[in-house]
Formats: sequence, C-alpha cells, structure tokens
Amino acid sequence: MKDKLGQYYPILALTVVVFISIAVLSGMDSFTRDTIQYQKELKIQRMLNQLFREMSAYDFDESTEIYTITADDTKIGYAFLGVGVGYGGNIDIVVGLENKTTLRGIAVIAHAETPGLGDKILLPDFTDKFVGLDISEVNLTRDGGKVDAITGATISSRAVVDGVRNAAMEKAEFLPD
Repeated sequence: MKDKLGQYYPILALTVVVFISIAVLSGMDSFTRDTIQYQKELKIQRMLNQLFREMSAYDFDESTEIYTITADDTKIGYAFLGVGVGYGGNIDIVVGLENKTTLRGIAVIAHAETPGLGDKILLPDFTDKFVGLDISEVNLTRDGGKVDAITGATISSRAVVDGVRNAAMEKAEFLPD
C-alpha cells in the first residue's frame, strides 16, 4: 500500500504547486489591475493634452465612450479610442475630432509593431498627416485617401488608418451637428 501511495506523490505535489501558482497569479492580477488602469488613464490624459493643448478639462461619457474636451467652459473637440489590427497585434489610438467630421489629430498609445519599422507610426511625420483631414479622407493614398503609408510598414500604416477611420465614423453619429 505504501508503494502505491508513493507513485502518486509526484502527481499530488505537482497539483499542489499548480493550485498555489494559480492563487498567486490571481492575487497579483487583482492587486495590479487598478494600478494598470490608473497608468492607462494617465497616458490617455497626456495624449489628450497633446492633441488639445488649450484643454482645461474633459468629461467622459461612459455610454458612448467619448471624451468631450473643453477650454474655459467652451467645447473645443472630442476624443475617443480607436483600435487597428497591425502586423504585431492591436494598435490603440486616441483620435481627436474638432467637430463631427474634422480630425484634430491622433496619438498612438499602445502597439506591438516591429521596432525600427512598424513603430514609425509613433513619429510626427506619420501622425501629423491626420491633422485637419475630413473623416472621408482618412485612407492611404493608394486607396484614394490623403495619408501616405510608411515605406516598408504598409500593414502598420493601414492598421492605423483603418482604426482611426472606423472609430471616427462610429463615434461621429453620437456627436452633435
């Protein structure tokens, strides 16, 4: 009988280790979730300040997920998050609108694109191309739009363009005329 219990000891030990690991990882996840969310909110606030330099306040509508940006109690624009699917995964973008149809600008807040190539979507040479565009013009030039793709990073460029255009078209219907 002792020999039979001995053969199950490694399985029992491994099971205990797995359960302890799961408990520790679950605890760490719940412990760090608020900190990660807080850091993301700080990053979004910095991006909003980058897009709307004269911003004095912003309000977030949870039902539409749209930030209304104000300066001295005057509405100066709107912002929201867009997502494009790039070469390395999702690209999270803050999209700023001056009004229902005109882009104020964009800022990429998270991506997993190739360093030195796809990550050029972060550079002002690329992001500044969106400033002042009508939503209908947000497409790559080869597709009839006004945004030039980054050489060698067409997938990343297209992902940003698609993410910005799709989010802007979706959110514009919630904005006043």
